[in-house]
Amino acid sequence: MHKYWSLQSNPHTDTLKETIEKVKYLVKDSIVKQIPEITNISSLLSGGLDSTIISAFAKEELSKRGQKLLTFSVDYVDNDKYFKPNEFQPNSDSDWIKSVVDKLQTEHKYVVLDNERLAYALKPSLHARDLPGMADIDSSLYLFLQKVKKDSSIALSGEGADEVFGGYPWLRNKEALESPTFPWIRKVKERMSLLLPEIREKINPVEYLNEKYKEAIMEVPKLEGEGPDKSRIRELSYLNLTRFMPMLIDRMDRMSRSACVEVRVPFLDYRLVEYVWNIPWEMKNSNGREKGILRYSMKGYIPDEVIERKKSPYPKTHNPQFKAIVREWLREIIEDNSSPILQLVDKEAVKELIETDAKSYNPAWFSQLMGSAQLFAYLVQINMWLKDYKVSIVE
Repeated sequence: MHKYWSLQSNPHTDTLKETIEKVKYLVKDSIVKQIPEITNISSLLSGGLDSTIISAFAKEELSKRGQKLLTFSVDYVDNDKYFKPNEFQPNSDSDWIKSVVDKLQTEHKYVVLDNERLAYALKPSLHARDLPGMADIDSSLYLFLQKVKKDSSIALSGEGADEVFGGYPWLRNKEALESPTFPWIRKVKERMSLLLPEIREKINPVEYLNEKYKEAIMEVPKLEGEGPDKSRIRELSYLNLTRFMPMLIDRMDRMSRSACVEVRVPFLDYRLVEYVWNIPWEMKNSNGREKGILRYSMKGYIPDEVIERKKSPYPKTHNPQFKAIVREWLREIIEDNSSPILQLVDKEAVKELIETDAKSYNPAWFSQLMGSAQLFAYLVQINMWLKDYKVSIVE
């Protein structure tokens, strides 16, 4: 197997002004190059920085062709009623989406998902992935893109912008910077306690995790003369690009293809990735803001309030109905002695998890979105996978 491309670390010689202009050019050109000569191209819009940039430049390009841009957003029944801000999701998308749609004048469609359907879509989204995945974060995307397909077969999405431009909170978190592990993986000890002792001893997940982390760190292309603080940020940025992002791209690819939608990701144009990789952190993090250089370069192109909006990830449901459904499913699974997951997990530990409502796993035990409801759903998906794919646990 031949590796045909890899990141190279080189000194960045452009001034701040030159960097802003180059980023602006590359972002716009990457978006325009992904717009085919067909009608019904769409953009997945959250009202955040990345999706608004894509929508703005796509709208501009399509207007030149006499075409309209379709935009789509996803939400959940009664989500605003139950939404509570946290460190990963500081605000709800709904008001931001309306503001951007009003300013860009796109042809917009709101997709609002029912929480019961969201739970039942855990199975088809599992089949789309062929593995247990990100629970309702997968099933919501699966249902969302099914709706998009009715009007558009090609959609633009902002995946990759956080990895390329340094958008994740753990790049600014002292504990994450000092911790010798993948920063998006949390509550490892607690999750290991859910496994049967003999399984835990046999597969030793912590040792595996440590080995994979060291393997990834050894790959990082170093920059000669770079100090330890900046070198550490380079390491985490590399982990984001090569370990975290592939999981998100795989999720998007599998959910979109199952819906017969082609989703294109302009922020992952190799020219943009290579250029931004070597922008020094003090420039990339301009004004002390996540994706600062991207914000700076977009002034005058998208609304100022969106430029200043704090990063918020893909929207998940906050409606307690979803959690209640998957918690009850998990309870039924654990009480059924024929459930294949009982070959892996400690029945009493999972029972305790259910009784305590898994509150200690909030706001997130993985990534930015996987909280207690997602842990219940993930365990349900593992049982589905073992059963549907007839997986055997052998010595």
